[in-house]
Amino acid sequence: MVYIFNDHPSQVNLFVAELRDTIIQKDAMRFRKNIERIGTMMAYEISKTLAYKEIATETPLGIAHNRVPAHPPVLATILRAGLPMHQGMLQVFDAAPSAFVAAYRKHHKDGTFEIQVEYVSCPDLSGQTLIIADPMLATGASLVHAVKALQQYGTPSQIHICSAIASVEGLNYVRRMLPDAQIWLGALDQELTAKSYIVPGLGDAGDLSFGMKVQD
Repeated sequence: MVYIFNDHPSQVNLFVAELRDTIIQKDAMRFRKNIERIGTMMAYEISKTLAYKEIATETPLGIAHNRVPAHPPVLATILRAGLPMHQGMLQVFDAAPSAFVAAYRKHHKDGTFEIQVEYVSCPDLSGQTLIIADPMLATGASLVHAVKALQQYGTPSQIHICSAIASVEGLNYVRRMLPDAQIWLGALDQELTAKSYIVPGLGDAGDLSFGMKVQD
């Protein structure tokens, strides 16, 4: 299943539009906030797909019967760009345990790159619902490497992938490598450059959120 918010009327479309805007991008706090908002709205939509159970709650006037999630999902993100989206998801799943993956492009002098995974922190994923956030899904390689690294900690019952913007090429790669995953996208862009940047995209989400980094 692939759900693209831009194909439907949604406030997410405004947040994505502001993320792309070169003027608004100059405000790092607003940029992070918009990614956080997208994370919150995606988490809310995902919550509709989870298993629920009924509980009885005592009120001052009687007993109320409520349907609540059977168990919280595990929220994962790829450092550093995914942190604001992860924070947004925690606004919905406030009891969820978290997983973190440090995955990045290791560039070579000939212009090629490979994905390096250097750090993983993760709870037991056996039978759990895994939600992984990465704002930009370009080639899809970092995301797939991250999920494979997380699966060393157990086999999830469901995997949800959340990105603000994806390329068609990246989406197709992820669907091929992770065919059972459910994918949630703010928008889908057609072009991926020779250097693996999404066009029109929005630039580097990590740099826009947290400042420029020194390139290797």
